[in-house]
Amino acid sequence: MAKKILIVNVNWVGDVIFSTPFIRAVGEANPDAYIACLLHPRCVEVLEGNPRLNEIIVYYEETRHKTLLGKLKLIAYLRAKRFDTAFILHRSFTKALLVFLSGIRERIGYATKNRTLFLTKAVEEPTEETHKVEYFLNIARVAGIPARDASYEFFIQDSDRRFIRDLLAKSGLGDEAFVVVICPGGNWNPKRWPRESFARLSDALIEKFGARIVISGAIKDVQLADEIKRLMKNEPVITCGRTNLKGLAALLERANLVVANDTGPMHIAVAMKAKVIALFGPTSPRITGPYGRGNYKVISPNVSCDIPCYDFSCDDNRCMAAISVEDVLREAQTMLR
Repeated sequence: MAKKILIVNVNWVGDVIFSTPFIRAVGEANPDAYIACLLHPRCVEVLEGNPRLNEIIVYYEETRHKTLLGKLKLIAYLRAKRFDTAFILHRSFTKALLVFLSGIRERIGYATKNRTLFLTKAVEEPTEETHKVEYFLNIARVAGIPARDASYEFFIQDSDRRFIRDLLAKSGLGDEAFVVVICPGGNWNPKRWPRESFARLSDALIEKFGARIVISGAIKDVQLADEIKRLMKNEPVITCGRTNLKGLAALLERANLVVANDTGPMHIAVAMKAKVIALFGPTSPRITGPYGRGNYKVISPNVSCDIPCYDFSCDDNRCMAAISVEDVLREAQTMLR
């Protein structure tokens, strides 16, 4: 009987992308196994269509699985699947307890949050600063699984590419257009490059390269995109809220250049082998920067603040403001030669 493996994943788009080298390593080491992934609903699109996975099990921890009854139903489902091994990438106590109660014989994860009791193999956390990709791959290596490739994976279909081709065509951007996608959003404000800087860079790229600028993001980024548009001399195309993650990936794959803050879309762009300039301020590129094979450049200014910094209330933003438009334009010219 084929081995059955459960991967308990993390909760954010960027972090789930960081887990894709781990998923590939597990799949390559167990080519005949049935592999499922327990995943937050906001991240399902990241792994949909991933050929390494046989099933995605959605953990609705804020809704249907929030109550004790909901958790018991999830535990019953996992028990019925009869998994042999669980890899717990998430650091939470609750997820380790769920796996334990699901009767999975082998349970492997980090020894965090007093959950060692629930693990059959408790992995010690790295003592040195480690990129998130390596943080996950370390679990595989401790379990005896070789991890040779640390590059991201993100899978889309031709229908996603056709959708983006049609969306851009409606805005006058044909297949010959020189497209630069900017991703000005971020899940907290201190990670965002100033909108004035994005506007100035966009106008400069239009003037120097004849670029067409596409401002991309989620529905929550529409106001930010409109503000950048008002600051520009030229007219951009705004696709915020008009694509799902698969459509966004197709857009980033289509782009001649992507300029993005430290966000999930930046990592999707790297996964899609786009040319990427990643802008880092309060977060550390050594921990959450682009990783593995790809065509990317990180700009991270040397300021006196401690990095990483998780002061979400910071309104100084000098680390991001220290990245000049000229810095980004210089890297763009190098990448576009």
